[in-house]
Amino acid sequence: MTDIIRARGLVKRYGDVTALDGLDLTVPKGTVLGLLGPNGAGKTTAVRILTTLLVPDAGTAEVAGIDVGADPVGVRERIGLSGQYAAVDEHLTGFENLDMIGRLYRLGRDVSRGRARELLERFDLAEAADRPVKTYSGGMRRRLDLAGALVAKPEVLFLDEPTTGLDPRSRTELWEVIRELVQAGTTVLLTTQYLEEADRLADEIVVIDRGRAIAQGTADELKVEVGGERIELVVERDDEVPVAREVLSELAAGDVQVDDHTRTLTAPASGGAKTLIETLRRLDARGVSVLDVGLRRPTLDDVFLSLTGHVAEDGTEPAVAAAAATGGAP
Repeated sequence: MTDIIRARGLVKRYGDVTALDGLDLTVPKGTVLGLLGPNGAGKTTAVRILTTLLVPDAGTAEVAGIDVGADPVGVRERIGLSGQYAAVDEHLTGFENLDMIGRLYRLGRDVSRGRARELLERFDLAEAADRPVKTYSGGMRRRLDLAGALVAKPEVLFLDEPTTGLDPRSRTELWEVIRELVQAGTTVLLTTQYLEEADRLADEIVVIDRGRAIAQGTADELKVEVGGERIELVVERDDEVPVAREVLSELAAGDVQVDDHTRTLTAPASGGAKTLIETLRRLDARGVSVLDVGLRRPTLDDVFLSLTGHVAEDGTEPAVAAAAATGGAP
């Protein structure tokens, strides 16, 4: 499979702050790469370099076979970009926004207007097409912004945290739109803080932290790195927690984690369902009342915590925030 995005050794510094520290990326054509990391990890900086909005201090990158440094105009002709915030003119209608983008791409009057109507229909915005965008909801604005990134039918689509700030329903709707685009042949590089988003959409995930790629693979491959399945159970009474912990310790393949507040116990289990059945048998024999129990697979939350030592929803690192305030946000 041909790689449509290639980056090698990307470095970007803001004064004393290193936003990217030798980042390598490859994205095969027709796939979704999820670039996963907390605020300040360097995700947006990577997108800005690949979309020709920033020049790296070191390293090389190609998009659709074109060097981003040598021919930025050629790259822009082949890509679409939807940033963290909807880049739409709220004083224009939805139709006028998309028509304007088509004119800027020099598609011509008839093609621009036709493409605008087509995309408004596709993104379920046809009924609001002639309303000013300032009357749109947040989800509608995000869909319009994504439609704008598709006016010129790009080979590669860059989505920088596209669902940030959306309610769960709007987020799910946007995920469905992204799936449809990929099925139609579009290549997508998606940055996100939402682990569920990466799990659902990405063919492959690169975990980035402090400007470096620290892990890469499918969601399942990354989960395997954390370990196998876990038994998780909730007991009815506080006095049952020590007994349940003792039983789990006898059968678990590692340390038992206890949340006293919720009376939840979690432990790695190497025997799968057999270990779960034996655990329940012993708990019953000891008179422990189990409110909930299950055999859980590792999640991407577990992966990220294991790899980085902190959760993906951490705030922007102070040094990166300072760099952003003085002229460039990673």
